Amino acid sequence: MDLIRDSLMNDTTEPNWERKAIEKLAYSALDEQRRSRRWGIFFKILTFLYLTFVLVAAMGWLRNGAGVATARHTAVIDIRGVIADTAEASAERVIDGLRAAFKDSKTQGVVLRINSPGGSPVQAGQINDEIKRLRAKYPKIPLYAVVNDVCASGGYYIAAAADKIFVDKASLIGSIGVLMDGFGFTGAMEKLGVERRLITAGENKGMLDPFSPLDPKHEAYARRMIGQIHEQFVKVVRVGRGQRLKETPEMFTGLIWSGEEGIRLGLADGLGSLDYVAREVIKAEEIVDYSTRESLPERLAKRFGIGAASVFLNSGSMAPHLK
Repeated sequence: MDLIRDSLMNDTTEPNWERKAIEKLAYSALDEQRRSRRWGIFFKILTFLYLTFVLVAAMGWLRNGAGVATARHTAVIDIRGVIADTAEASAERVIDGLRAAFKDSKTQGVVLRINSPGGSPVQAGQINDEIKRLRAKYPKIPLYAVVNDVCASGGYYIAAAADKIFVDKASLIGSIGVLMDGFGFTGAMEKLGVERRLITAGENKGMLDPFSPLDPKHEAYARRMIGQIHEQFVKVVRVGRGQRLKETPEMFTGLIWSGEEGIRLGLADGLGSLDYVAREVIKAEEIVDYSTRESLPERLAKRFGIGAASVFLNSGSMAPHLK
């Protein structure tokens, strides 16, 4: 502005100096507006980038995918929550993490950190089978299970494939059983005066329909079916635990035990946390997380209640599950 003022003072002797002065003032104002606009855009971009970073960090998207290590380390894969095809603890996600962990030449040992009440026997069985395959392919890399709060049913189905199982004395483990659950609405329908009209092609197509009376023949068939799955579960536990298992009449009835009692029964091997196993058992204190996280759309769905709605809709399913 000082230069403009000096220029105006020098121009007062020239013809049409008033016009030139106005033009210079106008151009100066335009330059100021341009500079102000550029700085405004710059700060808006900075604000947008900052808010984006905060959002990404808050939603946990920065941790999406396996970790990276430059030295020998202990690999960890989380199995959290219900084990199901569409859940965070699905076979696909867990197996992806396991393969990446075993493939890394710097992995000294793998730990499954389990905190799960159970879930699908199919998903748990696929993970169990893959653990066995990877242990055979990479015989020098041990795999351990570390139990947090609970490792029941399908969670224990997976843990049984580990070389050793470590628990806290207050952890809950076991629940070696299978169930099929649902609802029966026939009494409510009678009270409401609702008539059920079910048309099927196939004598047993309407088996276990919640709006029809329970057929004893269908109930007996369902019991035989989940009995077969229970036998598969028991076999997996016996093979995985071997001579360490101290079987009792109640062991395979679906009961759960504390971690301390589980050690006594041979369902677990000792007390220990993830840090303990990495430091004292595997001898590689650095821990790298190979868990495969949920994708952005899945996280958004759960944040806004779509995931909860899906769980509610699936809760009526009569598929057998380890729980």
